[in-house]
Amino acid sequence: MAYQAGGQRPAPRSAPVRPQAQEYLEDYAALVEAVPFPSFIVDHRWDVLLSNGAFQSLFRGVGPHPTAMPADNFLRFVLFHPDAGSVLGEHESRWCLPMLAQFAAALERNGHDPALQAVRRDIAQDPFMEAAYRQGLPHWVRAMGETALEHDGSVRPLLHPDPRWGATDCRIVDETPRTLRDMDRTRLTLVLRGRRPAGNRGSAPRVRRTAGHLTVVPAPEG
Repeated sequence: MAYQAGGQRPAPRSAPVRPQAQEYLEDYAALVEAVPFPSFIVDHRWDVLLSNGAFQSLFRGVGPHPTAMPADNFLRFVLFHPDAGSVLGEHESRWCLPMLAQFAAALERNGHDPALQAVRRDIAQDPFMEAAYRQGLPHWVRAMGETALEHDGSVRPLLHPDPRWGATDCRIVDETPRTLRDMDRTRLTLVLRGRRPAGNRGSAPRVRRTAGHLTVVPAPEG
């Protein structure tokens, strides 16, 4: 585990922190690492600033990608990585649409942010993703209600590479203390809930894509 991605990529462009705050973050990193479930800290761009060993184990089978690795930016991983569906069960309906809703909210709050604007451009370049964002997402929010915009408390399927877990569910728990929130950071933990019964594994087969990462919403005509 390493704060600010351990040299694997340039440090996220978050605001610098005071020495006392940096000490707090270093101590908090030890707390996160002690958690047995995947746990990570992101900023408003969903840059992953900190992740623990359980998080890294969950995504250990994910192939390389220039912009969408899970330990770099979780938003980009969910939306753009071709291997995302190999770990995130029912990827399109249970992960992509909620993440698109989170992205829309982040863009509304921080529309000037160049990193978020870059994500918006990448969405626009994929006809299916653009259709999901413009057409499918508003319908989904109306059907699911405003509470669907929140990750905290939601239960979503996972396909864990560790056979002791296999096809399982996780409850996403927002564990952000006030000190982290004041730094514009959010901590999320994926609480694993045990193996799913064999007859209740409803996850779609793994599909690798180089473009058109969504299929549930048709591309606009014309």
